[in-house]
Amino acid sequence: MARAKKPATMGDLIRSLVVIIIPLVLVTLFFTRNLEDAPVTVVDWQPVAAQARAEAPFPVLAPVNVPPGWRATQATWVKVGEPYLNGDPSVRNLWKLGFLTTDDVFISLTQGDLKPDELVSDQTRKGLPDGQSTVGDQTWERLVSDDGRTRSLVQRSPQVTTIVSGDLPYEGLETYAGILSTSGS
Repeated sequence: MARAKKPATMGDLIRSLVVIIIPLVLVTLFFTRNLEDAPVTVVDWQPVAAQARAEAPFPVLAPVNVPPGWRATQATWVKVGEPYLNGDPSVRNLWKLGFLTTDDVFISLTQGDLKPDELVSDQTRKGLPDGQSTVGDQTWERLVSDDGRTRSLVQRSPQVTTIVSGDLPYEGLETYAGILSTSGS
């Protein structure tokens, strides 16, 4: 014999909604966290630059005067053959320096001496030619990523390939390239 089903009450409806809404709220909060609240790890880049300058087979660039409010978030020097990123041996001597500007835009300096085409492709997000810039008495090749977001200045010599990249206009990259020097920072 079948039991008669009692009609749903307002309490049943509220309990059902709570069971559905609470997980939705938790998932929404988890996936919409504001990453700007995450702390930025600031690094002391000068000792790494000094080591790179002492060991590199090319002239190592670094900013002479870092603009006020800029925070160094990356400073890496790795010699060819030493473990890098995923633990594989580095294919080049590599110097990388990255800053967050006062507007929280990342700007990077990368220098490497071997496999320049791979280095340029990786660091410029497969940048496409976009003209030239003149900084001081030096000419830099302009590259822009396919989505137009990342711009880069590239300078190649037989000794080293230098790349300045960021998600900002070329004028900002040119200004940064203009404060780079091989002398002490």
